Amino acid sequence: MVEHIGWSRKIFLLFNVILLSFSAILCILPLFHVMALSFSGSAPATAGLVTLWPVDLNFKSYVYVLNKPEFFQSMLVSFQRIGLGVSINILMAILIAYPLSKESSFFKGRTWYAWFFVFTMLFSGGLIPTFLTVKATGLLDSIWALVLPGAVPVFLVVLLLNFFRGIPRELEEAALIDGAGQFTTLWRIFVPLSLPALATITLFAAVNHWNAWFDGFLYMNRPEHMPLQTYLRSVVIDRDTSLYNVAEYEGISDRTTIAAQVFLGALPILLLYPFLQRYFLKGMVLGSVKG
Repeated sequence: MVEHIGWSRKIFLLFNVILLSFSAILCILPLFHVMALSFSGSAPATAGLVTLWPVDLNFKSYVYVLNKPEFFQSMLVSFQRIGLGVSINILMAILIAYPLSKESSFFKGRTWYAWFFVFTMLFSGGLIPTFLTVKATGLLDSIWALVLPGAVPVFLVVLLLNFFRGIPRELEEAALIDGAGQFTTLWRIFVPLSLPALATITLFAAVNHWNAWFDGFLYMNRPEHMPLQTYLRSVVIDRDTSLYNVAEYEGISDRTTIAAQVFLGALPILLLYPFLQRYFLKGMVLGSVKG
């Protein structure tokens, strides 16, 4: 039987398509502008003639960026940060969300622990105490200063906690009856069934670490230890005078080189997203309970 769709429903769907398409275009246009600017020449970029298509097409800005060791060093630091930070974030989220997903009758004090973590989402210790703590523990100017202060992502814990609660209790009971312990149940049942949720929070954690710049500015004293976003901040604010001393780079400007570095800085996350997108709508729990 084919369901009849009324005019009001059609108008609502059309309005949603138009609104979401317009929102998507607003998000994509700035990226296209930055890309077009990075492939443009110095004169049209300085004159503001570049919109969504390169003017005076050339690749000199990318040649300049690819010859800068500082850019690749900062990108390497960001990759190290993502490798360590995301791994720690996911591990801590799993270990915290699993017990908090239990009923209060099974885990005494669960509500108090949950509110303890939620409280940290609303209130922090403050910038100066946090800096003094990082300094006192000897983490300044090291990769761990970028990873350990945010090791427990409470928002991601809440997301994973709610997903764990949606997993049928019969699966856990069957595992416990078969002699499995809590850790075995967690890693053999809950984690494999939670791949869609884990993919989502992995993307959130990766984007958060990749885009963070202030902690690198705060905790790093040496430029070679700064992550990419902190380095890009210094590039955007400080004028690059080396462009005017090298004849090889004639025809490019600080605007085009900044655009090239910003575009290259966004490229890894843009390439990562399609590989995780397929997990978002994939329901791995459906049909897991038989009988």
